[in-house]
Amino acid sequence: MPRQPISTAGAPAAIGAYSQAIRAGNTVYLSGQIPLDPVTGQLVDGDVRAQIHQVFRNLAAVAGAAGLGLGHAVKVTVFLTDLRHFAAVNEIMAEYFPQPFPARAAVGVAALPRDALVEAEAILVD
Repeated sequence: MPRQPISTAGAPAAIGAYSQAIRAGNTVYLSGQIPLDPVTGQLVDGDVRAQIHQVFRNLAAVAGAAGLGLGHAVKVTVFLTDLRHFAAVNEIMAEYFPQPFPARAAVGVAALPRDALVEAEAILVD
């Protein structure tokens, strides 16, 4: 099955040996997004809520570059440096993902790139 890389200037450029997303058949795998402003390449200013919003905006931009939206998500994985922010993720995620909500995992981690507080990845099906 051929793999097609997906990229957009509407989300931060990959900062390593990976693609923003890969399409394989009718499935699109979105790489993890941290709360970087795609224009400046810097972590967004503000609290964890601002970071969560930016992560979902970045995921939405990559999904859009694949011709899809977050409503096509079947699985989302969220990584948090502090699981006390889980309630904020729930609240904000509902603003970006329509029902029925995708399957999801939330994982507590010791650290994330660039000292981000949150990162998320997703799998979309067309």
